Amino acid sequence: MTLPQPSPEAAAHSRALVAAIAGEIGAAGGWISFARFMEMALYQPGLGYYSAGARKFGAAGDFVTAPEMTAYFGRALARQVAQVTARSAPHVLEVGAGSGRLAADLLLELERLDALPAHYDILDLSADLRERQRATLAAAVPHLLARVRWLDALPEAFAGVVVANELLDAMPAHVVAWREDGIVERGVGLDRQGGFTWNERPAAGALLAAAQEIGRQCRLPPGYESEISLANRAWAAEWGHRLKRGALLLIDYGFPRREFYHQQRGRGTLMCHYRHHAHPDPFYLPGLQDVTVHVDFTAVIAAADAAGLDLLGYASQGQFLLNCGILDLLAAQPADTPDYIRAAGAINKLLMPHEMGELFKVIAIGRGIEQPLCGFASGDQSRRL
Repeated sequence: MTLPQPSPEAAAHSRALVAAIAGEIGAAGGWISFARFMEMALYQPGLGYYSAGARKFGAAGDFVTAPEMTAYFGRALARQVAQVTARSAPHVLEVGAGSGRLAADLLLELERLDALPAHYDILDLSADLRERQRATLAAAVPHLLARVRWLDALPEAFAGVVVANELLDAMPAHVVAWREDGIVERGVGLDRQGGFTWNERPAAGALLAAAQEIGRQCRLPPGYESEISLANRAWAAEWGHRLKRGALLLIDYGFPRREFYHQQRGRGTLMCHYRHHAHPDPFYLPGLQDVTVHVDFTAVIAAADAAGLDLLGYASQGQFLLNCGILDLLAAQPADTPDYIRAAGAINKLLMPHEMGELFKVIAIGRGIEQPLCGFASGDQSRRL
């Protein structure tokens, strides 16, 4: 695949991040975990993909998320948000709010439903994205901007709804391989020319324990390579200490464990996105491309359950949006207009199994919430976890 060439300014930016990562590798004795490489590539202050000023979302960026495709995604999700806030507290926290488009759509629809939260908080590590979110909200919902607050860290205690769309896939993940002579962690070193290269060392500690458990459950053959996100597990477990009443609504692409570690997926799920091209090379232009791995939803709910939280539902994105009435919302609009046709095309991509409908999942995790939730009224696949 031939990938687009960056501008001279963008290339210089990437070289600065490469130098920072190479310095980290040197200081660490010649090797860092891939999780650390991914963390620096995405979040290194001033240089990482999500920490610098490059445009990331939409047609001018590197990929298109569901909220960027159509407002109907947020409008449908708002029905689930409203149900949970009615059962907990009128408070919404969005973690990783991207361009701010989902926040704007949720607030507008919650206003229509007479279910506005007292506060809509946003937690985002990127100063650049915070400014973009503020601009989006100021343009779309200026009369509601006073309800929006930006946080620097997770709240110590929370009641209400936590929304995270495509957050977990961007959390740093370790790369492991099951070899004939044991389980190894695949990390990053430097070759003779100073370029990044894969280097292996024996897995240890919590990563080794997780890999051993997965290997036993899924009967992985020697040579199998994949990812394990200890960060996903830790993040989900942390809510066991912070969530007093309410639910987390997590939307991302991934699988239950036995599908994630299927024998036909023997090289893992690591994928990069650059200017609307998907490719598997994480060492290409660090800082200018997104680096992601799919989500092991079994690991997420296992960590949350061990921390005292409940599984409230798990479904494909397509089924969840249907349950939340996305087609009813579309049907209420005048047909045979350009706006209707554009919306119908976008909704089709959100729902269809061969598009985003099946690959993306929605999982609800919470405390003190009576079931069932409307988004999981039919097609709940919790048993698969």
